Amino acid sequence: MFSVVRNVATDCADAYELARFWSGVTGYPLHPEDKPGEPETQVMLPEGPLLHFNQVPEPKTSKNRIHLCLRPSTSREAEIARLLELGATWVADHREPDGSGWAVLADPEGNEFCVLRAEVA
Repeated sequence: MFSVVRNVATDCADAYELARFWSGVTGYPLHPEDKPGEPETQVMLPEGPLLHFNQVPEPKTSKNRIHLCLRPSTSREAEIARLLELGATWVADHREPDGSGWAVLADPEGNEFCVLRAEVA
């Protein structure tokens, strides 16, 4: 017996707007039936679990205990710049001079995520 991860859920104040941000991050669309004001919204990733957003009344109060790590298809620096333009904010820099490490950003509602370096060929 085993369980399959169906989605990664994020509690948030505005499910539709946060899903729009993550749709821009991933390049994948929202569920076709989702519209502004929906209390639950999904980003339709082609593989693996969906990104699911639940509207809740309480605000985020501390650091995430689980987060997403992104591996860009371009340089990490170019991807960080793109994500900041989409509305992310800078949290912490864990990049090393040799190119290893990661950068920590937050989405528009303060949920932290990491940007790794691109795959090394």
